[in-house]
Amino acid sequence: MASHFRSYIWDPVLIVSQIALMQCIYYSFLGLWLAGVDSLVQTNRSLDQIFSYEVVGFGTPQGRLSMMAFILNSLTCALGLWFFIRRGKQCLDFTVTVHFFHMIGCWVYNSHLPASLSWWLVNVACMALMAVIGEYLCMRTELRAIPVNTGPKSNL
Repeated sequence: MASHFRSYIWDPVLIVSQIALMQCIYYSFLGLWLAGVDSLVQTNRSLDQIFSYEVVGFGTPQGRLSMMAFILNSLTCALGLWFFIRRGKQCLDFTVTVHFFHMIGCWVYNSHLPASLSWWLVNVACMALMAVIGEYLCMRTELRAIPVNTGPKSNL
């Protein structure tokens, strides 16, 4: 019976718990980044900053700061992929899943799909950043050299 290096076993409970964990990381750190940005410009915090597509935009300072918070959040979530998912092959899957559920949340919150081009551009850029950086970090860990003991096998 041959053993397989990193054989993949179908574990739906693990996958669902990782999806839930990545959603928690996404919204927790997005809330922290938005709170930090809001403290800089002294604006009120609301769910509109997370779920309303009209807030994210190039036209207003608040919109640009919200975009910055979303981009910083994608970097934080890439660290979450590296720390909790640990598989380069799965980074794109979890990234798209997180942003898909965010789009569904925005759809429910606004009662229609986001219609702003800036919202779509920011989310596609955040998906790309999160997937590429997360995959890079995971691949670096996966490809780390395995230490081999070069000393003698026995002390003769």
